[in-house]
Amino acid sequence: MTDAKIALINTALEISKTETDAKINISNPQQMKSFLNEESKMLERMVDKVVGSGASVVFCQKGIDDMSQHYLSKAGILAVRRVKESDLTKLAKATGGRIITNLDDLFEKDLGTAGLVEERKIEEDRWVFVEGCKHPKSVTILLRAGSQRVVDEVERSVHDAIMVVKDVMELPLIVAGGGAPETYAATKIRSWAKSLEGREQLAAEKFAESLESIPLSLSENAGMDPIDTLASLRSKQLNGDKWTGIDVMKGKVINMKSSDIVEPLAVKHQIISAAAEAACMILRIDDVIATAKSAGPPPGAEGGMPPGMGGMGGMGGMPPGMPDMGGMM
Repeated sequence: MTDAKIALINTALEISKTETDAKINISNPQQMKSFLNEESKMLERMVDKVVGSGASVVFCQKGIDDMSQHYLSKAGILAVRRVKESDLTKLAKATGGRIITNLDDLFEKDLGTAGLVEERKIEEDRWVFVEGCKHPKSVTILLRAGSQRVVDEVERSVHDAIMVVKDVMELPLIVAGGGAPETYAATKIRSWAKSLEGREQLAAEKFAESLESIPLSLSENAGMDPIDTLASLRSKQLNGDKWTGIDVMKGKVINMKSSDIVEPLAVKHQIISAAAEAACMILRIDDVIATAKSAGPPPGAEGGMPPGMGGMGGMGGMPPGMPDMGGMM
């Protein structure tokens, strides 16, 4: 269906069951015929409302009666039933249509548009493709592979790529890849640490050392000598080339900017912030005490030990709250 006008319906195109049970007594064939004719007219009136809106394609979240499907087909309307709610919402974003819950509220202004709507068979499954939408706010990427494992890997890679684009769009700033910013920051922090005294200096130096774990890991994964690589990286950055990083594909220390190896600033900021917060959280913990429920003093033991003293064989039980020493007793 080309130049499709799409109706998105969240109501059934079939006769709904009544809330209360009802019985109809039919005594002759004429009454049966009248009953079926009335049912057919009700379905036809539903379809007429869709036709009157000018729709050429219908996506219905609920059921479509076979008779309704017949009337829609006669009117040249492509109908798809039992569409998931999430898919209907995405179609609304893609086509610009509005989801209708009552056929009386369906008008031409509520219809979405698409350049092409067609059914295609892929392997054993039938798919309905909606293409050529104007300014779509929702799209679908169809991934195929020889096995589910490969599909999962491709999906992960595509998701990562999309998230990178999203981050750059939200914050259009980039930094060099290949461990270049970590090395540059570590150099600056080491220089600043010399102005500190006491434990603050040690903490700053350790923070710089932790930043350099990134280029060290990259060099090891690339099969390069980590010590020589880090020394070369530091040397080139000290000489003014702050874009110098590790190209793991070539196994060289080169300028990242000229090689188009970059990362979004938002991602780099999030990684370093999360790592620093995790380290601070651990450092706030003074000690960890592993305790087990005490079995109590052995039968016949005399009294307990003073607080703060451990068990001494048969000399007494453990005071409340002290850890069980297990086989040391």
